[in-house]
Amino acid sequence: MIAQTENNNVNIEEVPFMSTLTACVNKAIKNGYTDNLKMTKQGLFCERTDKTYAPTDIMIKDFYRFEGQSDPGDNAIMYVIETEDGVKGTLIDAYGTYADENINKFMGEVEEINKKKSIK
Repeated sequence: MIAQTENNNVNIEEVPFMSTLTACVNKAIKNGYTDNLKMTKQGLFCERTDKTYAPTDIMIKDFYRFEGQSDPGDNAIMYVIETEDGVKGTLIDAYGTYADENINKFMGEVEEINKKKSIK
């Protein structure tokens, strides 16, 4: 499994705590990103607050992309998101062939996207 960082690919077996999508989700939760966000036709929805957000309402604080070695179905991306009103959560999507077109379009409209320079 390969995780893509801003400048290069990292063999995540070399970074054990980031070796799975589950490990990344757990790390995000540990860092306070506890809301499970989902895409709806109206926008990015947070069930806990019952609010829907537009691309201009959110900041992507970080993202992790995973590429399966042999199966395109294993490709995934996890977005670590914060809203303008303080909601912190994650959104997970397939990456590549099986990606959700609505998520892809929505994320393309987000103005503030940050990618940490190193995995910690």
